Amino acid sequence: MSPLTLDAIRRALDGSIPALIATCAPDGTPNCAYLSQVEYVDPAHVALSWQFFNKTRQNVLANPVARLLVVDSRTIARYRLVIRYLRTETAGPLFERMKAKLAGIASHTGMTGVFRLQGSDVYRVEAIERVPGPVLPAPPEDRNLLAAVRDCARRIGAIADLESLLDTALECIAEKFAVEHALVMLRDAGGGRLYTVASRGYADSGVGSEIPLGQGVIGVAARERTPIRIGYAQAEYAYGRAIREAALRDGIVLETEIPLPGLAESSSQLAVPIEAFGRLLGVLFVEAAEDQRFGYDDEDALVAVAGQLGAAIHVLQAAEGEDAPAAAAPGASPVAGPALQVRHFAENDSVFLGGDYLIKGVAGSIFHALVTDFLATGRTEFSNKELRLDPRVKLPDIGDNLEARLILLARRLDERDAGVRIEKSGRGRFRLAVSRVLELVEVG
Repeated sequence: MSPLTLDAIRRALDGSIPALIATCAPDGTPNCAYLSQVEYVDPAHVALSWQFFNKTRQNVLANPVARLLVVDSRTIARYRLVIRYLRTETAGPLFERMKAKLAGIASHTGMTGVFRLQGSDVYRVEAIERVPGPVLPAPPEDRNLLAAVRDCARRIGAIADLESLLDTALECIAEKFAVEHALVMLRDAGGGRLYTVASRGYADSGVGSEIPLGQGVIGVAARERTPIRIGYAQAEYAYGRAIREAALRDGIVLETEIPLPGLAESSSQLAVPIEAFGRLLGVLFVEAAEDQRFGYDDEDALVAVAGQLGAAIHVLQAAEGEDAPAAAAPGASPVAGPALQVRHFAENDSVFLGGDYLIKGVAGSIFHALVTDFLATGRTEFSNKELRLDPRVKLPDIGDNLEARLILLARRLDERDAGVRIEKSGRGRFRLAVSRVLELVEVG
C-alpha cells in the first residue's frame, strides 16, 4: 500500500473536529492539548495556530518533534502525523490566512477576544498513518470541481471583451460551482484600493463600491496576494453595509459611498486574488449563508478560475488601445424633458446627476471630460486611445484599467437611468448617448 500523503487527508484539516497535539518536555513528561487550527501549507508542511505560551509551546521549543491527531469529519477516519517544528511566522500570507480563519472560529465558539493568533508555527510532516477503527463511507460529491474548472476555462478563453468576460466568469461560477453570490473587484493601481466592476446574486449590484487594500476578507487577500477563506460569520472581517450604517448612526454623511454588496447573514467567504504575470489585477469573491461552505478543494478550483480570468484580463487590457473602425452612429435621440444637472466636484472628481451620486475618482474624471466635450461641440464618438492620452483623465501611469473604468461608469449610468448612457461602438471605441438636456455645474 502506498504511504499516505498530506494532500490525500487534507479534508481532515478543516477544523470541524479539533485536532489533538502531543508533545514531550525535556524530562520526558508528555502533554496533550486540543488545537484551534491546523492549516495545510503544501504537500510537506502544516501550520498550527500559536495563541498562548502554554505547556505545548514550551515543549515544542525545547523538543521540536510532536504527534498530531486529525479527524475527517465526513468519515470519522483518524490520522496520526509525526511533525517537526521549523519556525514561527508572525506576518505575511500564511499568518493572515490563519488569523482570518481563527477569527471565524472564535466567533463561532463564543471565544472572540480570547482566541488571538500570535503566530503560525510551521511544521514539516515526517510521517502519516491511519489509526485503526471504524470508518463511515464518504458521502458522494455533489460537484465535479475539475470539470467545473475545465468548463469555466473554456468559456472564459472564448470571450473577446472585458465586460462579457466578467459577466461570463460570474455566470459560470454560479452554474458550475453552485455559488450564487459573487463579485469581481479590480485594483486601482494609483490609489491602493479595489473597486467593484461586476457582481451576481445581490439585490443591489454595488458596482463602483470600494475597499482599501488590507480591509476585510477581500482587502487582506489583495494585500497579501493569497486566498483568504472563512467558514463562520466574523464581524472583524466584514466590510460593507455595516460601516455605512454605523457612520450614519454617528451623524457622518457618506454621500459618495456606494455600499459593497453582500449577504445580510454571510457565514462562509472566500476571496481569491486575480493575478497575471506577477501583477495583482483584482480579487474574485464568493460567499454563502451556510457554515463551512468552501473547503480546500473549492479554494483550489477558484484559484484556477481566477488565474484564467487574470490571464484573459491581461490580454484584453493589452489590446485596449487597438482602435477598430467605429460602427455607424445611430440617429440622434430626441432631447427632451427638464435639464439634467451634472455637478462635478474638482477636489475628488465626484459627479452627481441632479442630487443623485454617480461616481468619483478616475471614472468621474472620464465622465466629466465626455460631458464637457459633448456640451462644447456636440461630440458623441470617442476612443479608448485618445481618452488614455487626455490630460483631463487622471489615469495612473501603470495598470490604468481604462476599459474596466468605462464598464464601471456605463453600469452606474444604466442603474441611474437618468438619460445618459455609454454604448460600445467598436473595439476600443464608444459613444455617449444623451436623451436629456445636460447642464454642467463645476463645484470647487
